Amino acid sequence: MKAGFVNIFGRPNAGKSTLLNALIGEKMAIVSPKVQTTRHRIKAFLNKPGEYQIIFSDTPGIIDPKYKLHEKMMAAVKSALEDADLALLLVDVNDSLEENDTIFSALKLKVPALIVLNKIDIAGNGKIAAAEKFFAAKSYGSSIVKIGALEKIHVPKLIHKIVELLPEGNPFYSEDDLSDLPTRFFVAEMIREKIYELFEDEIPYHTAVLINEFKEKENLVKIQADIIVHRETQKAILIGERGKMIKAIGTHARKDIEAFIQQKIFLELFVKVRPKWRDNDLQLKEYGYQ
Repeated sequence: MKAGFVNIFGRPNAGKSTLLNALIGEKMAIVSPKVQTTRHRIKAFLNKPGEYQIIFSDTPGIIDPKYKLHEKMMAAVKSALEDADLALLLVDVNDSLEENDTIFSALKLKVPALIVLNKIDIAGNGKIAAAEKFFAAKSYGSSIVKIGALEKIHVPKLIHKIVELLPEGNPFYSEDDLSDLPTRFFVAEMIREKIYELFEDEIPYHTAVLINEFKEKENLVKIQADIIVHRETQKAILIGERGKMIKAIGTHARKDIEAFIQQKIFLELFVKVRPKWRDNDLQLKEYGYQ
């Protein structure tokens, strides 16, 4: 049996979360066209009993830290480097090849790596061939796989290649589990995703979501969550005129959460102001950034 840790690295726009969801066949990571959507290291398990267990990690996109929040995000990338058996170096074929090369070279990988060329279904003329030629000359990748993660193009081929490169071993986790993270984590992420979808660039980056209550009752699950922002003006934007926007966040999030936990929910949202939370160690820890 094959078993091991496969960590996905790439620039913030490479499509790491989309790839993770395509590999697992479930929505494990939130997706947004805005960069820096992923803030945590998310482990997700792909099991084929008796044949393999692949522990995939989606890490934050590699950035230059500006806040303590960013530092914790980059610490998640470092921890992923330390336990990897195989690395997936994910590239948007329409992106700068040189900038991707700089990041991958700086990782100084000590494990095998696959270069995964993503978004081939929307690649500009000559982009795929140019990327193949460019990365074929690089020593950090053992081979190249071309995919379209959003449409799941060649994803089974990628999984087959990953299994070939994994070491023999026993499963690390129960084969019934999809992740080692609690349900509360995924609920908070789904709420945060709706903020990325419904608001302009500034607001999502200034918000965090804290689940205060998750109670399973006979016919539904009661969930109460706080949306954390920096300023009163941001609170007013999230609530909207007569509560229009906070209701929209709740309505959209409720659909995804119910699909994820397979139960009806009652979702109650509040907006709280916590100035400079992104640079406050105690608040970052409270909001799940260890």
